Amino acid sequence: MDKNRIDKQFEFFREIDKEKFIERQTYLTGAKRKENDAEHAWHMTIMTFLLSEYANEEIDVLKTIKMLLIHDIVEIDAGDTFAYDKEGQKTQREREEKAAKRIFGLLPSDQGEKLMDLWQEFEEGETKEARFAHTMDNIQPMMLNAANDGKSWQEWGVKLDQILNRNKNTSKGSEVLWDYAYNNFILPNVEKGRINSEE
Repeated sequence: MDKNRIDKQFEFFREIDKEKFIERQTYLTGAKRKENDAEHAWHMTIMTFLLSEYANEEIDVLKTIKMLLIHDIVEIDAGDTFAYDKEGQKTQREREEKAAKRIFGLLPSDQGEKLMDLWQEFEEGETKEARFAHTMDNIQPMMLNAANDGKSWQEWGVKLDQILNRNKNTSKGSEVLWDYAYNNFILPNVEKGRINSEE
């Protein structure tokens, strides 16, 4: 056993425990509290395992799950940037790059480089796995918003055009899931006035 290596791995495990404290803007079903990043990641990985049959192309499910498990770890340093926070988005990439280098840098270099590569692949969104991961990352909070009568959408005054712009690439991972989400999560909330459809 390489003690230095295993020490680094456990240092990383302790550090990522902080992800459980990163609160998102999405409420858990029942709207009693907001979910944290770790809960978000867990939820999406189960969704990926069970919904991968609807991917536009056959994907490496394990690779996609790995992406989803690590993609928000950077928010330990960078904080959660809400999907509709235009100001926060201006510095998001810079903050997250810096965080990725520090946090993945805690690991032995071979593992740190693998996680950094996987994180960058997700961020670039070009591979079929990254595209499907982005679909999950967009649809999971949408599902919870719909389950809570559009609570977050209403609190932030989110408009339909903002949601559509945010989801302009969601169909690239799965046309079936985007169509389902649009018709079952978005449209009913527009019809009930929970999402403002006026520009």
